[in-house]
Amino acid sequence: MAEQTLNVPQLIVFIIVTVLAVRWYLSKPSATGTRPQSDQVRNVRISPAQIDQIATMFPQLQRRDIAWDLQRNGGNVAATTERMLNGGRLDAAPISFNPPIPRSATASRAATPSARTSHPDLITRYNLQSRVSTQTAPAASESQSNPKAWSQDRSERQANLQRRREEMILAARRKMEEKEREKTKA
Repeated sequence: MAEQTLNVPQLIVFIIVTVLAVRWYLSKPSATGTRPQSDQVRNVRISPAQIDQIATMFPQLQRRDIAWDLQRNGGNVAATTERMLNGGRLDAAPISFNPPIPRSATASRAATPSARTSHPDLITRYNLQSRVSTQTAPAASESQSNPKAWSQDRSERQANLQRRREEMILAARRKMEEKEREKTKA
């Protein structure tokens, strides 16, 4: 009768398989030990601005599903956008998921119109009412007389840039008024 013995290669393979089996067994989450992954991501704070950003890009999505996907991927807007572009849809949020409620959804909606009324247009924002009323013809001669060279003086550069900004605003206003006149004539 032949005696069975273990040789070195068999012993090494046995140790490697045992180590891998133990690592696999210990890496599984247990019910009492570690929390499941879905509970761990609930600590991530997602903002309504993140949800709005994705909802603007993909209006067909429900805000609840967007919030769920953001919650699952740690608030990464790029990952949610990429998932939407690649797959075309997001997983539905479970019934138990409670999306974050904006701190003051009505206050933020109410603040937006008030911000618009404080500066309704560029003419008011940059105090150009006097130039609108006095200037009826395009100021082509003014812009041609201005030097195009970059000045070394900071205040002069700032004044030139401010003047150019005002001229651009007034030129855009003139174009808009011309288009409105054409619409009323047609």
